[in-house]
Amino acid sequence: MPSTPNTSMPSVMIAIDPHKRSWTAAAVDARLQPLATIRVPVSRDGYRTLLRFARRWPDTAWAIEGASGLGAPLTVRLRQDGFTVLDVQAKLAARVRLLSTGHGRKSDEADAVSVGVAAHTSSSLTTAEIDSATTALRALVEHRDDLVKTRTQTINRLHTVLTHLIPGGASRDLNADRAAALLRTVRPRDTAGKTLRALAADLISELRGLDRRIDKAVHDIEMAVKACGTTLTELHGIGALMAAKIVSRVGSIHRFNSPAAFASYTGTAPIEVSSGDVVRHRLSRAGDRQLNYCLHVMAITQIRRDTQGRTYYLRKRANGKSHSEAMRCLKRRLSDTVYRQLLNDANTTT
Repeated sequence: MPSTPNTSMPSVMIAIDPHKRSWTAAAVDARLQPLATIRVPVSRDGYRTLLRFARRWPDTAWAIEGASGLGAPLTVRLRQDGFTVLDVQAKLAARVRLLSTGHGRKSDEADAVSVGVAAHTSSSLTTAEIDSATTALRALVEHRDDLVKTRTQTINRLHTVLTHLIPGGASRDLNADRAAALLRTVRPRDTAGKTLRALAADLISELRGLDRRIDKAVHDIEMAVKACGTTLTELHGIGALMAAKIVSRVGSIHRFNSPAAFASYTGTAPIEVSSGDVVRHRLSRAGDRQLNYCLHVMAITQIRRDTQGRTYYLRKRANGKSHSEAMRCLKRRLSDTVYRQLLNDANTTT
């Protein structure tokens, strides 16, 4: 386990491993030792039991793994009652568990202890801030992502069925209209062929329904982005969907005291791997991967257009950096740009 506690933290961390139906809490002291654990149901009584559990120690703070995800309901209640909540990323807690004496063995209690150790030892944690608008926006984005995932699965199943009906199957860019046109050319006479054709027709109908629901979800996201007043869409490479993902996952930009802290959260702060006289940096696998993906899309879009991002990227390549190294530099620069835009939005509304 890491052995350097953060001395600015309270003496005991009440760390939570949240699930849909239960919260597992561990009290971890400044020596990184677990004092006690408890598991309660996700309910009003469970919340009260957690508060009584925390009152056993006079100097405490709360830390939740995924405070804006599965831990959001508990985070909201704690924030409403005036408690400060630290947001511990799942990867950070997993790294602590892997380095522990338990050799990565997983249980709810061990996960909660790992969250507590991570909260004590990490200097880059942010305070969880959740408001209703951000929660609603994140729900819309996740709903759209789930629909897209289901659509992909349906397309894959349709490809498999059409392979049995049409020699060579269908092309990769399959959609409902193309599939329907292909199906009209098939008139099987045997039982298996008729069954497969009926199944393909059902999948096409399901695909059309998913397309309509995805279009509605995209429209709802666009309306929500306009309503929240963000100016992220003014940046080249960020559309309504990317803006929604960034706003919903970042929450309050005031949680980050500098562009460097924000870059660490987005996973765009490079990690030095120098040796001797050779100074190099590698990609950071830490941080929020969804935010990192948004910045990656933004970087790719800017490189393909006549933008300042493309000019910066080409300058890095001319200085001898590889494509990957130049991309990492550009994403770090774009992280600062997004940070300033979010900060300006927040200061304008206040």
